[in-house]
Amino acid sequence: MYSPKYSITNKILKNIGVIEGCKEVIENAPLVPSYEKQFQTDAIARTIHHGTHIEGNELNLLQTKKILEGQEVYGRPRDIQEVINYRNVMTLLDELVYKKGELDLTTLLDIHKVTVEKIVDPNKVGVLRTTQVIIKEEGTDKVVLKPPPFVEVPYLLEDFFGWLNSEPAREIHPVLRAAMIHYVLVAIHPFVEGNGRTVRAFTQLLLMKEGYDIKKFFSLEENFDSDLGAYYDALFQVDKESQNIASRDLTVWIEYFTQVVAIELSKIKEKVRKLSLDTRLKVKFGEQIALSERQMRLMEYISDQDGAPMVELKKLIPMVSEDTILRDLQGLTKKGIIKKEGSTKSARYVIANK
Repeated sequence: MYSPKYSITNKILKNIGVIEGCKEVIENAPLVPSYEKQFQTDAIARTIHHGTHIEGNELNLLQTKKILEGQEVYGRPRDIQEVINYRNVMTLLDELVYKKGELDLTTLLDIHKVTVEKIVDPNKVGVLRTTQVIIKEEGTDKVVLKPPPFVEVPYLLEDFFGWLNSEPAREIHPVLRAAMIHYVLVAIHPFVEGNGRTVRAFTQLLLMKEGYDIKKFFSLEENFDSDLGAYYDALFQVDKESQNIASRDLTVWIEYFTQVVAIELSKIKEKVRKLSLDTRLKVKFGEQIALSERQMRLMEYISDQDGAPMVELKKLIPMVSEDTILRDLQGLTKKGIIKKEGSTKSARYVIANK
């Protein structure tokens, strides 16, 4: 049975520490804005755009968003279809996360089917490759990856999934396991085409199943795509160790992967922090509270300034009337989140029980 070789370095430990800290903050933010759904929508759009861009898709993020909204976009038909397909993959993951049972080859094939629908020959959709493939660097024709012979693919996958669903594998931290899944499946290269998107989606599915979807706010693909050189270099550093996948040391790749997750979650944590209050509010209310975007801006300012008079809050949101702002403040007061100190023109709004 396959058993990954790796070492737990200080860098990996540090990254996991950051990941766990960010996860705690994001999932337990005392105030969650009513536009949380927008965070998720943006993350999905970024995942789809960057996930396809890595593979050479020429559409930009705005065009991707328009396609996802059902608008017409001018571009290569293949590029448009790739975006549509990856959107369908994200929907599939939402269904698969609730499916009982192990992550297995059938799941991988199902994801591949949706990934390459209407893009590759129907005979190669959801089917393991039966030919040898070589991955070359665009422009230089330099060989960057020579996957194992196709005859070995079924046996390598059987061996890998046997390990993935074993008790020793389940004891490994989910983010480390996700890193291993990503590397090994890319190295095996099970399909003629669509390997990258399929593998990254499969990796995301594991994180979702293990409770590391972090409210679906993040996009690892965006970080991979922002520095493709580092992404491919981390893979290559492991590839060059040995012809035999099972004997390769994955430490360098795991360091890279955990760092990407840590960076992305740190960005999300800062977003959430700016839209949240003192965690003591969580204790006070015993639940997360949905507020409007205006209320969140008011709360952030009042919290940062340790209180603010009406005249300052009007300047904060100049596009709406004073009556509207007053209604927002009254709503926050009724919830017991803020209180009014003083009277008439000298009154200030402050955080309640701070």
